[in-house]
Amino acid sequence: MNIEFKDKVVIVTGAAHGFGRAMSRSFSELGASVWGCDILVDELQETQQLCRDAGGNCEVAEVDIRDRDAVFRFVDGVIARDRTVHILVNNAGGPLGQFGKPLEEVSQAEWDIIFEVNTRGSFYFAQAVAPSMKAQQYGRIVNISSGAGLGTSLTGIQAYASAKAGQIGLTRQLAAELGEWQITVNTIAPGFVLSNPDALEQYRRFGEERQQALVNSLSLRRVGDPQDIANGALFLASDYASWITGTVLSIDGGR
Repeated sequence: MNIEFKDKVVIVTGAAHGFGRAMSRSFSELGASVWGCDILVDELQETQQLCRDAGGNCEVAEVDIRDRDAVFRFVDGVIARDRTVHILVNNAGGPLGQFGKPLEEVSQAEWDIIFEVNTRGSFYFAQAVAPSMKAQQYGRIVNISSGAGLGTSLTGIQAYASAKAGQIGLTRQLAAELGEWQITVNTIAPGFVLSNPDALEQYRRFGEERQQALVNSLSLRRVGDPQDIANGALFLASDYASWITGTVLSIDGGR
């Protein structure tokens, strides 16, 4: 199987580190013109340099995905320069520094921001790229959800589990709506991956005994690596997945 993305234009949200960085680098190495966005400007520029050091083409921009107008300005800018968007990876999200606590102690602001970033941002980006994808009768949208969206959050964050489940529902709905234009929409549900500061802090809070229990609960007996998730995105965005849509690909080590 030889996957390549020559002449393809790819947007990766949340590209500053973790999954987004691994995806940006992988797509660029395989010939794509990558546009990465995030609100973490310094780390975003590091991603850009890593892509370029590897011989790839990557442009970056600061975008708050909670801001619909900012999302549309960014996508319009990509299209103005590269004429279209072929692939969108809605990767931005996460628990945003939150940790599990009792239901009655969760504030409205804590609940809302998880949904704004993990679900609403994916909707805005899909809205923004859809006209271009429809016009060319081709598109790939890959949403990065979580195993929490299929079950429960390992860290007990109610909003995170709910928002990621909502992202899976959005995936299925958009797949049904956009299929006639040969636009596929799929979701990856990662297991526990040490991909960013939030994940590292969560893992530390587990303590040694719970860390070992987590590893032992996985068939492959290891936590994930960002490249494990990037590889799944490459497949779903490739021509090898042209008849796959509305599905959830669990990449979790056999949880």
